[in-house]
Formats: sequence, C-alpha cells, structure tokens
Amino acid sequence: MAEVRPLTADELDQALPLIAGYQRFYGVESPDDDRNRTFFRRFIAPSDDGLLLGAWEGSELAGFATLYWSFSSTLAADVVLMNDLFVRSDARGGGIGRALIQASVDVAKARGAPHVEWLTAIDNRLAQGLYERVGAERSAWFGYEIPT
Repeated sequence: MAEVRPLTADELDQALPLIAGYQRFYGVESPDDDRNRTFFRRFIAPSDDGLLLGAWEGSELAGFATLYWSFSSTLAADVVLMNDLFVRSDARGGGIGRALIQASVDVAKARGAPHVEWLTAIDNRLAQGLYERVGAERSAWFGYEIPT
C-alpha cells in the first residue's frame, strides 16, 4: 500500500519527472523543470495556494496530486480542486490513484470543504473508470478556454 502525504521542499525534485510525464500526457512537448520547480513550490505546505500530495512506494515517488484551494459561488463555500492527478505508468492499477483521491477527500474534509472537484480529458477513459469506481459523479459542465 502506498503512503500518501504532502511532499516536502526537499522532495520536490523527485516529483519533476512525474510532473513532466503528466504534462506530456496532456500535450506539452517540452516540459521545463525550472519553471515546474518554481510553479509547484507554491503548493508545498504550508501554502495559501494549495497542496502537493505524493504517493510513495518505499522510497520511490509513484504518483502525485496537486490540490488548489478554490471557491464555489453557487455553494458560497471553499472547495478543493484536484487540478492534477498522475501515477507512473508502471505503478498504475495498484491502488495509487485511488489512494491519492482519498487523501484529497480527507484534505477537503479537514478544510471543511463540501467536495473535491476536478476535470479530465474527454478521451481519458482509463482515468474516468477510476473516478467512477471511487464513487465520483460526472459533472454536466463544459470547460472553455480563450487565449490571452
């Protein structure tokens, strides 16, 4: 069973290959370790921005989840956005994704948030299967982006 806990500043560099793998999965051609180190450092506890969780198998980082502290106007409440969830391909199917989701739910409960929310690519069927197995419900919202 994986140990899931917040990453420390000293462990951030161990997460960079996984972060790059996540970014490549979503089409980033050349992930930048320096930019990622700077960006993801903001989620090392304590943080007003969020939390970077790591799933460890022994001394190896097998997966991560990045939580953003966010808000819901319709609920008039703070919520937790699980912006990133990634498990190394050789570690998939062993419960690590499930453990990271549960840890995210536990963090949200501790913060008094009514739920954890996240998005995934429409064609990411493998992840969608996991989300449905853990009891998550599919949202009816569409995501939009506009370049600036």
